[in-house]
Amino acid sequence: MSKTIIGGHDRRPSLWVYGILIAVLLGSAFPIWWSFLIGSQDASALNQNGMMWIPGGNFFANAATVIDSIPFWTALGNSIIVSSVVSLTVVMFSTLAGYAFAKLKFRGREGLLIFVIATMAVPTQLGVVPLFIVMSRLGWTGSLWAVIAPAMVTAFGVFWMTQYLRDALPDELIEAVRMDGASMIRSFWHIGLPAARPAAAMLALFTFIGTWTNFFWPFIVLGPGNPTLPVALQQLQAAFYVDYSLVLAGVVLSIIPLILVFIFLGKQLVAGIMQGAVKG
Repeated sequence: MSKTIIGGHDRRPSLWVYGILIAVLLGSAFPIWWSFLIGSQDASALNQNGMMWIPGGNFFANAATVIDSIPFWTALGNSIIVSSVVSLTVVMFSTLAGYAFAKLKFRGREGLLIFVIATMAVPTQLGVVPLFIVMSRLGWTGSLWAVIAPAMVTAFGVFWMTQYLRDALPDELIEAVRMDGASMIRSFWHIGLPAARPAAAMLALFTFIGTWTNFFWPFIVLGPGNPTLPVALQQLQAAFYVDYSLVLAGVVLSIIPLILVFIFLGKQLVAGIMQGAVKG
């Protein structure tokens, strides 16, 4: 096996690095496996024998019960719509704002950026009551717009794209394009946006996962007939008894789309990140 030597030192990862990576991988995958184990049992087996380390044979039966007990397909479609739209708008608006903060010079730029970052310290729960009043007056309660509109841009997304574009996009390149007669929007579209693709891809992934798993605000503003997937799974909990085999079978069903996103888009995301790192 060839070694990569830089400056007289062997830069090949050691066994400790691989060991740590394997431990992190197993630790990350264990909750999914644990949920699948419980979801493949039935309630009587869990009460009698405790936890089993070998999957049972009831997962598909439990999954069918989950699909029949809640508006699963409606909730799945709602989650796909909300997560996709929110991810698209967050990336679009955050990239525009990040480009402005990173490369445009205007009065109050730094103060405004500090204010945007400071809003991340405000708990979401503080704005729930006034936000619900606004959604109610707009007539959006029970509608997906009540979940989409408040999340169309985030302070974290603006900060993320600002920091990336400051380092990845040289000021000289923008000045050269402007001297050639390009407008600011055109320079953003042809220079800023391609340079921001690696960071935008990661931001889209983070936003999609966060929106998909969000429970608090959709639970408040959406009705039981038009829920997202986490809100629909909450309906599996009865008043006095919780069948954890059904609940966790539903949890496994809800994370399958996220796993598929990683499988089909993982290589493209890594390639985009590596391309951006090489260019940087």
